[in-house]
Amino acid sequence: MITQSLKRRTLFGAGVAALAAPGLLTGIANAQESAEKDAMTKDAAFKSLKLGTFKVTVISDGTRASDNPHETYGTNQPVEAVSALLEQNFLPTTGFINGFSPVLADTGSEIVLFDTGLGEGGREAGTGKLADGIRAAGYAPEQVSVVVITHMHGDHIGGLMEGGTPAFPNARYVTGQVEFDFWKDGARVGTPENGHKAVLQKVVPLAEKTTFIADGAEVVPGITAIAAFGHSPGHMIYRLESEGKALILTADTANHYVLSLQRPDWEVRFDMDKAAAGATRRKVFDMIATDRLPFIGYHMPFPAVGFVERQDQGYRFVPVTYQFDI
Repeated sequence: MITQSLKRRTLFGAGVAALAAPGLLTGIANAQESAEKDAMTKDAAFKSLKLGTFKVTVISDGTRASDNPHETYGTNQPVEAVSALLEQNFLPTTGFINGFSPVLADTGSEIVLFDTGLGEGGREAGTGKLADGIRAAGYAPEQVSVVVITHMHGDHIGGLMEGGTPAFPNARYVTGQVEFDFWKDGARVGTPENGHKAVLQKVVPLAEKTTFIADGAEVVPGITAIAAFGHSPGHMIYRLESEGKALILTADTANHYVLSLQRPDWEVRFDMDKAAAGATRRKVFDMIATDRLPFIGYHMPFPAVGFVERQDQGYRFVPVTYQFDI
């Protein structure tokens, strides 16, 4: 209602002025349309980027607030060290907000979704917004032709099923063989990771439609898998490339834009092999920094797109601005 009222008032005033200045009305109408599109994009929490001939859309599945950052990041460090780094970066020391950002890549011939958010189980807590975001971005879940699962933690597989049926009914699935074998193994029952049951419910029923891959596999032309183990046993990241332009989907290689990037060797509670995860962070972000590539990190601040440069003990996150618009 507010937007409509503003539009009526704007156009009424512009109509009078246009009598003396032909073309002014058109210009104001165009500006109004642009503003409305920006507002729609912001409300829908998606961001589209052009990568060669690919259209890449980051969609927010929502956010979640947590207390005590030091209990998740820098768990091998004194509380004071974690707090000091947060303060240096103008961040609160008593809590943090974590975002979840699946990615939709429209290659022209395939619509590829990377990860599925928390799904129906997260909606009461303000997450599980992926399907709404897909629709707001101009697509439908039924149009998704490939679903890629980077790894099988709950915030990546939660949206695979909806009410016990596939949420993306016309899709085939791609995931790492190492990751799948680890989580479906009966040896995981009752283990601290607590992911075996979710994999049985969300992933195993789709196994007949799933292609299991390893390092270097091509998902579709222009999208290649890269092994990045550590956060989970078979964690994978992906390189998207079109017309000589490349972008890396780093998934959960780094889970915080300050604590995991500026201090890549600090341990993270959710990293299952903490030493391997630290080594992988350095390997991946050294490559991204050296090649000056953009990346999308699943838990980076929305729209989760940026660059890194080497700084001090690690890397500085540089959020995207207009680099994809020119």
